[in-house]
Amino acid sequence: MIKQPASWLFFTLFAISGLTYAANKSVAPTANGIRLPKDYQDWKVIGTSHRTDNNSLRVIVGNDIAVTAAQSGKTNPWPKGSILGKLVWKDSQHPDWAEATVPGALSHIEFMLKDAVTYRKTGGWGYARWVGDKATPYGKDANFANACYSCHTTVKKDDYVFTRPVSLP
Repeated sequence: MIKQPASWLFFTLFAISGLTYAANKSVAPTANGIRLPKDYQDWKVIGTSHRTDNNSLRVIVGNDIAVTAAQSGKTNPWPKGSILGKLVWKDSQHPDWAEATVPGALSHIEFMLKDAVTYRKTGGWGYARWVGDKATPYGKDANFANACYSCHTTVKKDDYVFTRPVSLP
């Protein structure tokens, strides 16, 4: 009798892990070959921003390397292996609090991967973007990253990163 529940538990865990793997695999890589980082939804918040030019709210998250760098103030340059993720929603007005701006529809998600050798032509960063709830890769070919890079050159002095890490007490 005990073997049967154990086998069902094993099967259930196996099936769930397979679904999780399939969900991660279902998002196509960007045209420059960058894949959506696994488990980015569990990464720690590094910063936030609000853009008034396109009415969007952003939460910036990082992998362990990026979080450690942000917490220690060692972000200029960011260490190799840092990955910054930007989750972007359109502004929305809170239905019960008119003064509050809250996330609306998901606009896109972006990632920057630090590797000065691999991405030397784009300031040491690889750029990736997926659009909308379906996470459709942005860009027709790998040259889309040049548009990202050209915008980020305005913050070359900050290792091409706009994000200002938040400090917590």
